[in-house]
Amino acid sequence: MDNKWYTLSAFVRVGFLLYGIWQDATMRVKFTDVDYYVFTDAAQFVTEGQSPFLRSTYRYTPLLAWILTPNIWVSNVFGKLVFIAFDLLVGHLLYQILHNLGHSKSTCQYSALMWLFNPLCATVSSRGNAESVIAWLVLMALSLLLQGRIAASAVFYALSVHFKIYPVTFALPIYLYLGMPSEEMSRSSHKARDAGSQHNEKISSRSNILQVLLSLGPNKKRVVFISTAAAVLGFLTAIFYWMYGWQFLFETYLYHVVRGDIRHNFSPYFYLLYLTSSPESGVPLCLRLLVFLPQAFLLLALSFKLYRHPGLCWFLSVFVFVAFNKVCTSQYFLWYLSLVPLVIPDLNMKLSGMIQLVLLWLAGQAAWLFPAYLLEFQGQNTFLLLWLASLLFLAANTFIVHRIITRYHPVKQKR
Repeated sequence: MDNKWYTLSAFVRVGFLLYGIWQDATMRVKFTDVDYYVFTDAAQFVTEGQSPFLRSTYRYTPLLAWILTPNIWVSNVFGKLVFIAFDLLVGHLLYQILHNLGHSKSTCQYSALMWLFNPLCATVSSRGNAESVIAWLVLMALSLLLQGRIAASAVFYALSVHFKIYPVTFALPIYLYLGMPSEEMSRSSHKARDAGSQHNEKISSRSNILQVLLSLGPNKKRVVFISTAAAVLGFLTAIFYWMYGWQFLFETYLYHVVRGDIRHNFSPYFYLLYLTSSPESGVPLCLRLLVFLPQAFLLLALSFKLYRHPGLCWFLSVFVFVAFNKVCTSQYFLWYLSLVPLVIPDLNMKLSGMIQLVLLWLAGQAAWLFPAYLLEFQGQNTFLLLWLASLLFLAANTFIVHRIITRYHPVKQKR
C-alpha cells in the first residue's frame, strides 16, 4: 500500500493528540482517556521500584506500566505516541494478511483503510487507550498461524492473552484449525476454492461434526502451539507473581472473571447485576459466573462450525463474546473492529447491505445512549428503559451475526 496513506492517517492521529492537549488544558471535560492516567500513575510507581498495582483500578499486565515509564522520564504523551504507532501497524498488518490470502491489491488497500481512517480507532489510540497494542498482538498471532509458523504464532497468542484475557476465545478455534490436514490448511489460507469444492464442502458438512470429534486428539502442530503458548504465558505469570504476588494474579486475570460492574453499560446483564448488587439481595457470587453460559455455548458452536475460516471465526467469536458479556463498553468494540477488514472482502453482500448493517449497529447504540444520558447527566430514573435498549442492541448484534454467517462465501481471489 502507498506510504501516503500511512502518513496521512498518522497526521490525523497526531492532530487528534494535539487537539487533546489543548482540550485537557482548557476544558473541564478531558480528552485523555481515564485509563491513561491510570497507566501513567502505575508507571510512576514502577520508576520508584514499587508495584504498579499500588495504583487503584490498575488491572493490566505490569508490562504495560514498564513500557510507559518514559511517560515519567521523557513526556507524558509518550504512551499516546506508542499507541498511535501500534494503530498504524495494525493497518499495515491487515493489508499484509489479506495480501497473503490472495486478495487483489485494491481489496487489501480498501480493507486496511477501513481501519486506518476509522474515526473511532483513531480517537481511541489518540486518547491514550492501549487497545491498538492488543489488536496488533492478536493479528500477529493470526497472520503467523495462517502462514504455518505455529511456534511464532503461539508466542504472540500468549502475549495477547497476557495483555487482555479475551483472546482465550480463540483457543478452541486454533486447536481445531491445527487439526486440519496440511493440504486443507493451505487451501483455507489461500482461499483456493472453486464452485465444485464449495459444493463438496456443503455436502460433507453433515458429517463434519463427527469428523471433528474423531480428530480431537493431539498432533505435532497442536503440541507445539500449546507447549509454546503455555511456556510463554507461564513464564510471564511466574515472573510477575514472584515480583508482585497474589495482587498481580487477581488484578490481571481473576478480577475480570468475578467482576460485577453495576454501572450502566451495553450489556443486557447490567440491570440484573445492579438489582442484585446489595448484600440484602442474597444472590450468591455464582450468579456472575452463570452469565458466562450463553457465551460459552455460542463460542463452542461457532468454533466447531467455522474453525476452517480463522478470520471469520475469530471475528465472530470476539463479537459474540462482547455482545453477551456482563460488561460491554464502547472500548470493547475495538476488539472485533480490528478483525472486520478480514471478513468484508468475502461477504457476498452489496455495499448498500453492508451500510445497512453498520447503521443498524449504530442505531442500537444511539437507542441506548439517549436513556443513558438522561440517567447520567439529568438524574432521571431510566434504568428500565436503559435495560430495554440493551436488549434491543443485543438483538441488533444477533441479526448482524446471522447476516454475516449466511453471506460469508470465500472465493478464489486473483492478485
